[in-house]
Amino acid sequence: MTAAPAPQTLRAPLVVEFPFTRSLGPVQSAFLTGLRERTVLGVRATDGRVLVPPVEYDPVTAEEIRDLVEVAPTGTVTTWAWNPAPRRDQPLDRPFAWALVRLDGADTALLHALDAPGGPDTVRTGMRVRVRWAEHRTGAITDIACFEPHDDRSEPGPRPQPRLHTGQFTDPVTGIVAPARLDYTYSPGRAQSAYLNALAGRRTVGERCPSCRKVYVPPRGACPTCGVATTEQVEVGPRGTVTTYCIVNIKAKNLDIEVPYVYAHIALDGADLALHGRIGGIPYDQVRMGLRVEPVWTDDSRYPDHYRPTGEPDADYDTYKELL
Repeated sequence: MTAAPAPQTLRAPLVVEFPFTRSLGPVQSAFLTGLRERTVLGVRATDGRVLVPPVEYDPVTAEEIRDLVEVAPTGTVTTWAWNPAPRRDQPLDRPFAWALVRLDGADTALLHALDAPGGPDTVRTGMRVRVRWAEHRTGAITDIACFEPHDDRSEPGPRPQPRLHTGQFTDPVTGIVAPARLDYTYSPGRAQSAYLNALAGRRTVGERCPSCRKVYVPPRGACPTCGVATTEQVEVGPRGTVTTYCIVNIKAKNLDIEVPYVYAHIALDGADLALHGRIGGIPYDQVRMGLRVEPVWTDDSRYPDHYRPTGEPDADYDTYKELL
């Protein structure tokens, strides 16, 4: 007797990405605009310390602070860690050190890349470094391309002291957009693998809790109410009922769907948990709670492209009110 082959472990790359947009107050605006102008600014705290990068509120007293000072583009490494394999969008495309650098005139350290062509053996705590400015500067922390080793033993005199600065620049930077992105490989468990494999066959499969008898779609491998494992598979749908919905008016990046469109929670027949999907085949302003819908599959899709009205009468509210 030949044993059945083990089910294939599903794996897929997953990317979570969004642009984070924020406005800048007077301190952060001056700091980033200063970088564009090859000027490093800090802020003086209530205890006299100079904080670089600057903050808007004193970390000890929580008082607002705005006394800006200019510090030198040279400094000292306080600690560091070697990065042998830089990742996408990091400051340098070759091995480098992440270093905390206390700039001359500052009392706190700034984290940035340290270019060390000679490798980790050439980096040490206490080494002198200086800013290497980016060729094209826009008012961002990347205007500092990196730090580089700097031998200033031949420079006479004391190190530069912080100087008061008005923080006034022409065309100040007032806001930034910081892209946030997380890349990882996702591997579903037993329950979700069965769900995804069923979808490839244009079937929707959930799992029933042995205690409360609720059917969860998508299945989670355990009942979130009773906390017991679920193994009994139940085929549901394919038709269902719109329970709640929203109208999307902002076009998502890399999503070829014209706005406005409707995204809805849909309770498939036989399921005790609503899943979400896009509603098509009907004007967005005619979608409503209780609308009966069915899945629409494209030729090469592993899951429904969208749901469309079935033409049935709307479901009575009492049949889906517990699934809102």
